Amino acid sequence: MPSFRALFGESLDAISQLLSPLSQSNCETVVHPDLQEDVITTLLNLSIHDNNKKLVAETPTVIPLLMDALKTGTIETRSNAAATLFTLSALDSNKALIGKSGALKPLIDLLDEGHPLAMKDVASAIFNLCIIHENKVRAVRDGAVRVILKKIMNRLHVDELLSILAMLSTNQKAIEEMGELEAVPCLLSIIRETSCDRNKENCIAILYTICFSDRSKWKVMREEESMYRTISQLAQNGTSRAKRKASGILERLNRAVNLTHTA
Repeated sequence: MPSFRALFGESLDAISQLLSPLSQSNCETVVHPDLQEDVITTLLNLSIHDNNKKLVAETPTVIPLLMDALKTGTIETRSNAAATLFTLSALDSNKALIGKSGALKPLIDLLDEGHPLAMKDVASAIFNLCIIHENKVRAVRDGAVRVILKKIMNRLHVDELLSILAMLSTNQKAIEEMGELEAVPCLLSIIRETSCDRNKENCIAILYTICFSDRSKWKVMREEESMYRTISQLAQNGTSRAKRKASGILERLNRAVNLTHTA
């Protein structure tokens, strides 16, 4: 099978020819769902071959047709379109190209819909794309924070979505939005509930950034600390990164209390 994938990539116009039924259908008539699914699935299989990733992404019709499939296909087609974008986004040059083409918005919309079949592929694609700074900005602008937080609050795909949220938390607008959407109590409750070290680490990393950016959230953190000692416990028992972040929050909160008392 890999040799067939490689052979496809050696022909300059093979990808365009593969997509031509969809391109023609788009212009003249409605795309047949089975045809769309077969073509997108074939594209996914071809994209798995490393030598094909650049060629596939840079074929002008590919990303627009994947975006169209994300919006209009069967759930299998939409899931495979997301998986194709994930596979292509292994290359940094493709991350930039996919982001510039506007593919984050339909991915975020599909995440918002929350179909179980598509969630993992969509989350993986968004995560990979947001590794580069300009795509973080685009994802925040396209509503990723609200959609991701809503899913996390409903305890859906928490592991994958917390990883994306932690990545987006380097963006100031994302942090402001998290504050408005009551992310702090939600993240603290996950630290209390979960046994997953990675989830605790992602939660405390986000809380650390919020703590140092938005003093209006200190009160909630102090109340949590006084009631459950959530942050203190993580400072003692977490991973080395979680301990560092938790200790940083506690120092900041204690310093603020001391300054208030001495003022």
